Amino acid sequence: MLEVGTQAPDFCLPNQDDEEICLRDIKGRWIVLYFYPKDNTPGCTTQACAFTEAEPEFTGMNAMILGVSPDSTEKHRKFIEKKELGITLLADEDKELCNLFGIWQLKKFMGKEYMGVVRSTFIINPEGEIVATWTKVRVKNHVDEVKAKLEELQK
Repeated sequence: MLEVGTQAPDFCLPNQDDEEICLRDIKGRWIVLYFYPKDNTPGCTTQACAFTEAEPEFTGMNAMILGVSPDSTEKHRKFIEKKELGITLLADEDKELCNLFGIWQLKKFMGKEYMGVVRSTFIINPEGEIVATWTKVRVKNHVDEVKAKLEELQK
């Protein structure tokens, strides 16, 4: 898992519209990069809707919200349309970015072990440095925590 104080790894991933989003192109802004397991599941939907609702406030703080999951761009498009999301979702189908950030890990559910995304959020400053992290995120109130931390970091 990447820690506070480290440079975010450079990445390029397709968004829901099959447009490539690269860290080098969006540096200079604050980035809220959140990883979630799967589109259209209860926790992931709640989180995406909460980030969408708060998106104008993040924009006002010069911050861009990027959600990342192993789902395809097509699944992201359907998820955005179905839930009327206003945030950008990146498709990490080969889990390369998940591995770079260290959040593709062994998980356990009902006695079974499997590899999956550990719900995590990172704030990246305009210089590309990771300045805040959350792992094993609980969805309730998470967006408010991220917003408060961003405000604190920008003072």
